[in-house]
Amino acid sequence: MESHTPAPPGRRLLHTREIVCHGYLRDDGLLDVEGTMKDISPDGSDLFFKRLAPGEDLHRMRITLTVDTDLVIRQVKVHTEAAPTPYCADGNAAYEALQGLQIGPGFTKRVRALVGGAKGCTHLTELFGPLATTAMQALHAWRRETGSLRAAHQGEAPLPRPWLAGTCQAYRHDGEALKVIWPLHRRAEPTA
Repeated sequence: MESHTPAPPGRRLLHTREIVCHGYLRDDGLLDVEGTMKDISPDGSDLFFKRLAPGEDLHRMRITLTVDTDLVIRQVKVHTEAAPTPYCADGNAAYEALQGLQIGPGFTKRVRALVGGAKGCTHLTELFGPLATTAMQALHAWRRETGSLRAAHQGEAPLPRPWLAGTCQAYRHDGEALKVIWPLHRRAEPTA
């Protein structure tokens, strides 16, 4: 007997959110991580403070983080290019409070504590999660280019706990991936 999969219901696009992040190596050895966020109204919208034409951006915001090789934020630049109110950009300067913060475990929680809620902009604050991931990926790309990731694994000296240990199922403490990048006999701390 032949089974039939029902056709999916029709649907109509109501909203698009685009987040794009790029990591750049600067000539001075620092990294610039730039993220843009757009909310796009396909049909336009009549808002309290302005009218959006079809396809126009409800939000268009950009953040550039400059970080060092320890992922410490050296500079934060925030731009609100489109927003639903004329007041949205008033909170951009609040993000300077993130200078000196290190990207790593607990980063997004610390960002929310410093600039979350009424201290900043919900959409800008949310963008720091993808920016942090992009910063880590850019740093690792640079380390792969320079060979410093592989060099650390040469020899038999104890290896420090990798930052990604326990961050997902692939890098769980008892998983095969972690055993390759942090072999049991080279762990600088007791096994979990």
